[in-house]
Amino acid sequence: MGITEPDLDKRLTEFQVAESADGKFIGAVAMRMAESQGLILHEVFANFALADDVRPLLWERMQAVATNHGLVRIWTREDAPFWSRCGLTPASPEALAKLPESWQVKDARWLVFQRREEIAGTQSVEKEFEMFIQAERQRTQSALEHAKLLKAFATALAVILAMAVIAAAVYLLRKNPILFSP
Repeated sequence: MGITEPDLDKRLTEFQVAESADGKFIGAVAMRMAESQGLILHEVFANFALADDVRPLLWERMQAVATNHGLVRIWTREDAPFWSRCGLTPASPEALAKLPESWQVKDARWLVFQRREEIAGTQSVEKEFEMFIQAERQRTQSALEHAKLLKAFATALAVILAMAVIAAAVYLLRKNPILFSP
């Protein structure tokens, strides 16, 4: 693909490589990340006859990488039909407006995969994490309140049951005092 090793080191955030069981290179796909978005730069295959079998595996890995990095969209200019079949669609003018400036290429045909909705504004990962922590705290608090309610119900039920056993014992003692005689 004409990419030198220094280019790989500087420009690519993530790349996934597929290899055979005996360790031979089958294919690879490269992704760059910026502004909560991923760009599938290149795909390379040792044998293009295997490309249709390998692409779904690489796409699955790229989605996992995107999830781990909290990416909102995945972009590509790759034109293989696979990318359209797996959910990437031609970018609308509204989507193109969100393409990071450093990736913009004049008259390029872009495909985009919207992974999730953007949070209003450009919130940092720290803010998203803080929102997640808050939601978890609320969920934990709700679970604790529910547990307290269940504990109170169980305690009340135990007290009622204990009173019923004591009442039954008193009743049996009054009706049949001989039961408790040695």
